[in-house]
Amino acid sequence: MMRAFFLVGFVALFSPLHAQTSSPSASPARSATALQAAPSLEQRVADLEAYINNSARGADTGSPMTSNVAGPGPGHNAWMMTCAALVLFMTLPGLALFYGGLVRAKNVLSILAQCLGIAGLVTILWWVAGYSLVFSHGSPFIGGLKFAFLDGVGVRPNNDYSYWVSQNVFAMYQLMFAIITPALIIGAVAERMKFAAVLVFVGVWMFAVYFPIAHMVWGIDGWMNGVWNPAAKITAIDFAGGTVVHMTSGWSALVLCILLGHRIGFRKEIMAPHSMVLCMVGTGLLWVGWYGFNAGSALAPDGIAANAFMSTTLATAVASFTWAMLEYALRGKPSVLGFCSGAVAGLVVITPACGYVAPSGAVIIGVAAGIVPFFACTKLKSWLGYDDALDTFGIHAVGGTLGAFLTGLLATAAVNPNLSSTIAGPLNPATQNGLARIVGHTLWIEQSKAIVVTIILAVVGSAIIGAIVRGAIGLRIPPEIERQGLDINQHGEEGYITS
Repeated sequence: MMRAFFLVGFVALFSPLHAQTSSPSASPARSATALQAAPSLEQRVADLEAYINNSARGADTGSPMTSNVAGPGPGHNAWMMTCAALVLFMTLPGLALFYGGLVRAKNVLSILAQCLGIAGLVTILWWVAGYSLVFSHGSPFIGGLKFAFLDGVGVRPNNDYSYWVSQNVFAMYQLMFAIITPALIIGAVAERMKFAAVLVFVGVWMFAVYFPIAHMVWGIDGWMNGVWNPAAKITAIDFAGGTVVHMTSGWSALVLCILLGHRIGFRKEIMAPHSMVLCMVGTGLLWVGWYGFNAGSALAPDGIAANAFMSTTLATAVASFTWAMLEYALRGKPSVLGFCSGAVAGLVVITPACGYVAPSGAVIIGVAAGIVPFFACTKLKSWLGYDDALDTFGIHAVGGTLGAFLTGLLATAAVNPNLSSTIAGPLNPATQNGLARIVGHTLWIEQSKAIVVTIILAVVGSAIIGAIVRGAIGLRIPPEIERQGLDINQHGEEGYITS
C-alpha cells in the first residue's frame, strides 16, 4: 500500500514538471496524441518504473498511448555527460601527460600538441559525418548520412541505443572515444613524425579504419554487433572498445612505426623518460577517466555500470601489481614505470569485458594483463626490433587482442542479462540475439573472428594510408630537427626554460 501511495504521488509531481521541461518541438505532437489516448495512472506508473529500470516506456513499445515522460531522463543525461567529461579527461590531460612524461624533454610539447590537434580534427570529422557513419542505419559495414552535420541530433533519445539519454549527449559521449583512439597511436611514433603528417594520417584513418570498425561492432545493424543486431554475421561482444579502440589503434601504431623506422640513436643512446612524475600523474588521470569509458558504456547508472566499475578497478589494480612484481622478481626492483604500465595494461584488457565478467573473471584478466603485455613490451619488441617508442603496440594491440579473446572465455549472463535474454534491440524486444547459445561455450570463436577482421582492416588500412602520406608530404622529420627536438622546430616553443 505504501509503495503504491508513493508511486502515485511521485508520478503526480513528476509528470507536470517533465511536461514543462520537455523539448518544445515535441509538445504539439504529444498534445495531439493525448487528445486521442491519454495515459492511465497505471501506464504513468509503468513509465516511471521503466525510467528507473532503464527499460522501454509505453510509447516505445508500440502502445497507442502517449507518455508523460516521453523525453530524456535527467538522471541518465547527467550520468552520461559526466562520463563524457571523464573520457575526454583521459586524453586531455591524461594521455597527454602519460605520453609526455615518457618522451625526452625536447619532445614533450609535441605530444601535447598532437593530442590537442587530434581532439580538434576528430571533433570536426565527427560533426561532418563521423557520428552518422557509425551510429545511423546503413549497411552492415558502415552507417549512412542521416545524421551528417549532426542534423536531427537533438534532445530526443535515439531509441536504437538508449531510451533515456538525449541523442546529442550520446553523440558527444561517443565523440570522446573517437578522439582518444587515434591519439593512442602517437605513442608508437613519438619523437620522429611530422605534425602535419600526424593530422593527415589521422584524418584519413578515421574514415578508413575507425568509423567502419565502430559501426560493425556498435552500430545497430553492424556486422559484428552480437548483442543488438540479430542478423550479425559475427556474434561478437565488445562492451567498451577492445576491438574498436585498442586493437585498431595498437595494430595501426605497429604499422606506422615500422614505416617510419627507428629513431636516431635507437639502441645506441639512452632514451629514458624525462619525467616519471608526469607519467604517474597521467596514469592516475587515465585510471580515473577510464571509469567514464567503461562504466559509462552501460549508457545508464544501472547494475551493469556498477559491475563495469568494479571489474575495472579489480583488473587495473591487479595488473599494476602483477607487472611491478614481475620486475621485482626478474630485475630486483619494482619501478614506477612498471606500476604505471601495468595499470594501463589492466585498463586496456578489461575494457571489452568489463560489463560482462564477474569479479573473479576480472582478477584473472588483471593477472593476464600484467603478464602478457609485460613480455610483449620487454621481450617481443627486443626480438623483432621495431621502435615502438612508448609501447603502444605492446599494451594496446596485444592487450586489446588479449582482452577481446578473454571476454569470449569469461563473459557470463549472471552479470549481464543481455547475454542470455531474447532482447536483440530496443525496438524489437522479441528477437533472439543468439548469444544465449554460445556464452560459456563457443563465444571465444566469434571473438576470434572479430579479432581477425579488426587486425586485417587496421593493418592493411594503415599501411596504405601511411604509404600515401609518406609519398605525398612525407612522414618523418629531417634528422637535424629530430636531434634538436620537435618542440622548438615544429611548434616554436620549449617545454622547459632552464636559463
